[in-house]
Amino acid sequence: MTLQNLFQEKPTKRWNHRMIEDGDELFTEERIRMSEKVVVTFNEMNEAHDYFIETMEREELADFIDKAAKLAGLHIKEDEDITEEWREW
Repeated sequence: MTLQNLFQEKPTKRWNHRMIEDGDELFTEERIRMSEKVVVTFNEMNEAHDYFIETMEREELADFIDKAAKLAGLHIKEDEDITEEWREW
């Protein structure tokens, strides 16, 4: 796999495709941006507090954010991590 192939597999690209091509109203730009905002905020907190997010916390946070996104109406595959594209922790 190349970096370009990986870039093509970004979850937000698939979400945008479903929103535009399939008329899926659950994948709105607003919902995608809210997921990004949450992750970026955690990035900032992590950096400001000496990188306190370790492996266990990362898994717990990612799982929590995925669950919250599902409750908000995003359809996420079981093995998909919506935080991965933006997170630095």
